[in-house]
Amino acid sequence: MSTFFDEMKMSFETVPVDRDNKISTSEFLEASESLVKLFDLLGNAAFVVVQNDLNGNIAKLRKRLLATPDKSATLQDLVTNERAEGKKTASEGLLWLTRGLQFTAQAMKETIENPTTEMTDTFIAAYKKTLSQYHGMLVKPIFKLAMKACPYRKDFFAKLGADQEKVNTQLKAWLAALENIVSILLEFLAKTCKDL
Repeated sequence: MSTFFDEMKMSFETVPVDRDNKISTSEFLEASESLVKLFDLLGNAAFVVVQNDLNGNIAKLRKRLLATPDKSATLQDLVTNERAEGKKTASEGLLWLTRGLQFTAQAMKETIENPTTEMTDTFIAAYKKTLSQYHGMLVKPIFKLAMKACPYRKDFFAKLGADQEKVNTQLKAWLAALENIVSILLEFLAKTCKDL
């Protein structure tokens, strides 16, 4: 029986990460695009703002990858080479995309670790721990509205797939891979993009 994770074009579990923790750009972008579809399952127009933000940052990175494929095989190379040219559009895109991925990972982690708590509460808790510190007065209310629009957890998990045991196993593996990539990127970006 097929699940949301079976239908992903690319999972974070299959994104190549080499011995030096360099992350393959192309596969990372495909996995990020698959993650954006997770917000479709939340089934509320309030999440369009989150999806648009993620998609906009993915587009900045993809544009840089297509413009300089020889210098952008890994995310780290893409940022290092762009910064060396005195540019920062894709680097800012990666920074904000990573923050969005961190929020998503934290939201799913809170949801898994608190099985009796509704998703509105787990998403609000995740937002406070991640994105809230970077958002100003105008953006915070928009995101808070989106968090309040979360579906009941039983409805969301049903959309992930009928076989809940399989869904939980896949979700945990996907989340572990996502968290690993986010932590690598946060460490890298803290060193290379202090000015952003």
